[in-house]
Amino acid sequence: MEKLTHQEEEAMRFIWEIGPCIIKEVLARYDEPRPPYTTVASVINKLKSKGYLKAKKIGNTYQYTPTIAKEEYTQKSVGNLVKNYFANSYKDMVSYFAKEQKISKEDLETIISLIEEDEKR
Repeated sequence: MEKLTHQEEEAMRFIWEIGPCIIKEVLARYDEPRPPYTTVASVINKLKSKGYLKAKKIGNTYQYTPTIAKEEYTQKSVGNLVKNYFANSYKDMVSYFAKEQKISKEDLETIISLIEEDEKR
């Protein structure tokens, strides 16, 4: 699937939270000052053209539903991040965050525990 812009990702996060929705429901999720209705409508139409949403006509409006789960999008996005910035090495990514002090020792211990638990299964 085509990569999303920051605006498109923000709208998709709202839509994943809401579920099937109309543009006004998405617009209501934005902080003040909210973008214009037409801007949100354009973003949603772009998401539809990229294949992230499907539309169903209900009366004189459209209801939009995600065609990709948030988890699937996250998995692909993180995979692309690791591939493009860390030479496909999750170890290098974690090392980067540790060196930049973006991840604590406690966080790393939690990650190790999760890995150990998963290996027991």
